Amino acid sequence: MVTGIEAAGGGQGNGIRKRSCFCSKEDFLPEESFKSWGNYVHALANTKTRLTDRILARSMDHQELEQMRARSNNQMKKTLNWWDLIWFGIGAVMGAGIFVLTGQAARNDAGPAVVISYFISGVSALLSVLCYTEFSVELPVAGGSFSYLRVELGDFVAYIAAGNILFEYVVAGASVARSWTSYFATLCNHNPNDFRINVPALADNFNHLDPIAVVISIVVCIGAALSMKASSRFNSVTTIVHLVVLVFIFITGMTKANPANFTTNFLPFGFRGVLKASAVLFFAYVGFDGVATLGEEIKNPGRDIPIGLIGSMLVTITTYCVLSATLCLMQPYSQIDADASFTMAFQAAGMNWAKYIVALGAIKGMTTVLLANLIAQARYFTHIGRTHMAPAILASIHPKTGTPVNATVIMTVANCLVALFTSLDVLANLLSISTLFIFSLVSLALIVRRYYVTGETSTSDRNKLIIFLTLIVGSSIATAVYWVLSQGWIGYVVTGVIWFAATLGLQLTLKQAKKPKLWGVPLVPWLPSASIAFNVFILGSIDVPSFIRFAIWTLVLLVYYIFVALHASYDAARETDRVEAQASQASQATNMEAGTS
Repeated sequence: MVTGIEAAGGGQGNGIRKRSCFCSKEDFLPEESFKSWGNYVHALANTKTRLTDRILARSMDHQELEQMRARSNNQMKKTLNWWDLIWFGIGAVMGAGIFVLTGQAARNDAGPAVVISYFISGVSALLSVLCYTEFSVELPVAGGSFSYLRVELGDFVAYIAAGNILFEYVVAGASVARSWTSYFATLCNHNPNDFRINVPALADNFNHLDPIAVVISIVVCIGAALSMKASSRFNSVTTIVHLVVLVFIFITGMTKANPANFTTNFLPFGFRGVLKASAVLFFAYVGFDGVATLGEEIKNPGRDIPIGLIGSMLVTITTYCVLSATLCLMQPYSQIDADASFTMAFQAAGMNWAKYIVALGAIKGMTTVLLANLIAQARYFTHIGRTHMAPAILASIHPKTGTPVNATVIMTVANCLVALFTSLDVLANLLSISTLFIFSLVSLALIVRRYYVTGETSTSDRNKLIIFLTLIVGSSIATAVYWVLSQGWIGYVVTGVIWFAATLGLQLTLKQAKKPKLWGVPLVPWLPSASIAFNVFILGSIDVPSFIRFAIWTLVLLVYYIFVALHASYDAARETDRVEAQASQASQATNMEAGTS
C-alpha cells in the first residue's frame, strides 16, 4: 500500500514525502485541524461557521478536472476506449439478476407481460444513463456522481449521496461474492453451505463463514490493482462468454417454446402488475453508474463515453427482454419457479443438464459484476479522498500501475469482512435506496447545470428554477405515495398535470444558461425531469425498513461529517483558495513585468 502521501490541504503542500511501509496519522489526517488536540478543539468550536461555509460551497469544473486530480500526485493511465466501456457497462450490470428476478416478477406480478416490465424499467434506466453520460463527458473524473453533485448541488449533498452509495457498493459486492459460492456449489452438485464453515458459537445468519467469497474477492482485487488494461481485457472476454451463454439459453429455450404460453392471458395481473414488476426489475439494470468513474482512464471521453454507456444499456435492455420472453414461452407463467426460473423451466422440458449452463452463466456474470463493482468503489473513494472528506491516503494513485491501489485494497477488505460472515438473507435486506436516491439527484443536478450559472443567472430566474424543481420533485413524490396508498387513477391526473406544467414552465420561461460542449442530453428539461419522476416512483415501491436503514446510515455519515470530514475538507478548501490566490498574484506580476518591458 502506498503511504506517506501529502495531499493538498491544511498546509500540506503537493509533494510526496519519503515513502514508508507503515501508515501514520499524517497519511489519514494531514490537515491543520488535526495537527494537535488544541487545533481540533478550535476546529470544533468553529463548527457552525465551517458548516455554513461547506453546505453552501459548490466546486467548479476546473477544480474537479485539475486541482482534485493533482492531489493524487500521479495520474491514472488512459487505456480505455469505447469498446472497453461497452463491455464494462454490460459486465457491471448483467450479473445473476436476469436469473433471479425474472421468475419472481413473471410468477407474482406481471405474467408474460414481464417483457413490458423489463422494457419500462430499461427505459427508466436509460434516462439516468443519458444524464450520467452528459456529466461524464463534461467531467471525466474518478468521482463520478460524487463530482457531478459537488459541482451542481454542493459539497454536503455530494458527501451524503456518496457515503450512501459506497455503503451499497460494499453490501452489493459482499452479496455477489456469496452468491458466487452458491452458484459454484450448484456446478459441483453440492449445497452452498457445504463450501462454508459452520461456527455454532456465532449468531444465526453470521455463523456460516464463506472463504470462497473472500478468495474470489481477493483475486478480483489483485487484478484490479495491478492493471486497468488487463482488467478491461479480462472483463471483455468474460462478458463476451457470458453473452454467448445467454444466447445459447435463448436458442435452446426457443426449441421448447409454446406461443400459447405467451399469448393466453398476457396481462393476468393488469397494467398495475406490470408497473409493480418494473419497479422490482429496475434493480437488474443497476451498476452502469460505476462506468462513469472511469472518466480519467478514457482516451477520448467525448466520443467513447456516449458510445460505451448508451450502447451497453441498449444491449442489456434487449437481452433482458428477449430472455424474459423465452422463459414465458417455455412455461405458463403460473408454473414458473419464482426462485430458480430458468433452471426449473429447462428441467420441466427434460433438459436437466441446462442448470449447469445457467450456473456457469451466472458465475461468469457475477465475476464481471464483482470486478466492475470494486473498480467503481475504489475510484469513488479515491476522489472522495482527494476532497479530504475521506482519509487522504485513499487519494493515492500508484506511480507504476496508474491505479488507486490503496482504495482498492481497503474496499476489498471491507467487502471480504462482510462477505465472510453475513448470510445472503441479511445482505439482501441491507440493500438500501441509495442508488435511486443518487440517480434522482444526478438528474436534478443536470437541470441545475443547464439552467443555473453562479454570477450569471439572475435572482429572479434562480427563484423560478427552485419553484419549478420543487414542483417536479413534489409531484413525483405525490405520485409514488398515491401508488402505494390508492388503487384509483384520479390522483395520477392531478400529479401528472403538475409535473407536466412545471416541466413545461421550466422550458418556456427560463433560458438555458449553459450548453454542453461535446455531448448533451436531448429534450432538456423533459428527459431529466422524466428520470426524476421514474426514479422517485420506483422509490415508492421499496419497503419501509429500507428507508429506516437509509436514515440510520445517513445519521452515521452526519456524525462522521461533523467531527471529521467537515474540518478536513474545510482545511483542504482553504489551502486550495490560498494556492489559487498565489497563482493569480504570480500571473499578475508576470503580466506587469511584461508590460513594463
